[in-house]
Formats: sequence, structure tokens, C-alpha cells
Amino acid sequence: MASQTIIQTIASGKKTLSLEFFPPKSEKAIQQLKKSSEELTKLNPDFVSITYGAGGSTRKSTFDYAEQLKKNHDYKVMPHLTCVGHSQNELSEIIEQYQSAGFRTLMALRGDPQGENQSFTPHPDGFEYANELVAFIKSKFPNFEIGVGGYPEKHPEAPSQESDIHNLKKKIDAGADFITTQLFYNNHHYYRFVEQCRSAQIHCPIIPGLMIPTNLERVERFCNFCQAELPNSLKSALSTANDHPQALQEIAVDWTFQQIKDLLQSGAPGVHLYIMNQSKFMLHLYQKLKEANISFQN
Repeated sequence: MASQTIIQTIASGKKTLSLEFFPPKSEKAIQQLKKSSEELTKLNPDFVSITYGAGGSTRKSTFDYAEQLKKNHDYKVMPHLTCVGHSQNELSEIIEQYQSAGFRTLMALRGDPQGENQSFTPHPDGFEYANELVAFIKSKFPNFEIGVGGYPEKHPEAPSQESDIHNLKKKIDAGADFITTQLFYNNHHYYRFVEQCRSAQIHCPIIPGLMIPTNLERVERFCNFCQAELPNSLKSALSTANDHPQALQEIAVDWTFQQIKDLLQSGAPGVHLYIMNQSKFMLHLYQKLKEANISFQN
């Protein structure tokens, strides 16, 4: 695969397509990840990411599966790294491991509170905020490209959108190279978010994050978790089709297709798909994009 960084690819004018996987925790889930990651190679994504469990619970498996995705399928992989439960020495060890294995991009996140905790508690010798993690990576491992997260509809813990954008700018000022957003189902939120970022002097690429609405229960759960709007028209359509798998697939794929079409036409640098280790809906979506001559190639 090309050795271009993600921001170099975006700077070249190419619209990026990227996918997110997560480390499986059962034999069945392992087989699902293997199947999906193999089937999705035909999409030739510009990069894929792999998440990091709460409290570092998937530290080893995140690395192991990042290596598998890289070696088995020649994916350019962006592993996630969080502050949760780690000292600075442990973080150095993890990043050194990635560096030695040939990884060059990390997604730097604070991470979610552990267990039943409602608030985030940093490691005594660790970091409380993602911008501290970004600055740490840049100071000790300057060759790494760093992605960070952004919330078009405000981080659930932020008191206001203004303060959330202010904290996001701290991550960019600390050395982050690009932003990938939390999921949204109404593109208006993304466009407003980009405008707010530009007004705050955040000029890096902002990649919209999308999740195909594969069923109403999952969509409601994720929207509640990240406090994202679930449009009434989507909720109604999913509810009506819940017991009709083919109709549900058509509704879900078409919603995301329309989002992508509008986003790319409006200047988004690409799209990042949260696919939940599933390939069926993503393959259908990719075929629909191809038939509409919506290409991610130069």
C-alpha cells in the first residue's frame, strides 16, 4: 500500500474511505472479524481503525488485531489509544510497540469512564485529557500522525458546544493532524460543526463518521449514548421495517448513501464508517455508491 499519511492523501484531493473495527471477545466474534475484514478488502479503504477497550481491557488484542489487519490484508491501520488506566511509562511502551511494528498513525482519545464510574478518573501518573496524550505522543514520537475525535452535536460531558470546541482546539494545538467525528444521522450537524471549528481557527481535515442504521434498537442505543439526534423520519422507517430484513437493509443503506452523497458533494474530505465488524450492509452500500458513480478514487 502507498506510504502516504492520511492527511497527505486528503491533501492530494482524494476523498478517503475508512472503516472502523473493534477487537472481538469470543470465538464467534473472531470469525466474524476475519470474515468481514477479508470481504471488505474489495473496497480498498484508505485506512482502517481498531478500537481500544475501556480501561485498556483490549490493550493486547488491539495490537494483535491491528497487526493482523495490516499483515493479512495490507490495510493501513490506525489503532486507537486512550488515557484510561495507563501511566505515562505504559503509554510509552505501547506506542514504542506500535512504532516497532511499522504503524505510523494513532487515534488519541481520553477514553470513557471505567465500569460504573460516571466521571473519568485518570491514572495517578497518567493523563486526564486527550490533548495531554496528543502532546505526549508528539514530544516523544514526533513521526506519528495523530487523529482525534470530535462531536458534531457536543460531547455529552461538555457544558456547551463552545467549550467543547475550545477543548477540541487544545487537541489540535497540541499536535493532532485531523479529526474524525462521532456518528450523526443529520448532516446539518456536521456542517454546523465544521463552521464552528473554522471560526475557532481549527483548519485541519474533519472526517465525518457514519454508522449504517442497521436496526432501530442499535441506533437508539448509540444515539442515546452519544446524545445524537435520531431523525423522526429515520426512526419511523426503521420501526416499520424492523420485521422485514430486506426492506430494513434497503432503508438503512439508502439513508447512509444519501448522507455520503451529500457530504462528498458539499466538500467533506471523505467518510469514516463505524461498521461494528459487519460486512453485509457495507458491501451493499459500496455497490450502491459504485452504481451512482460516487467514487473514492482519484
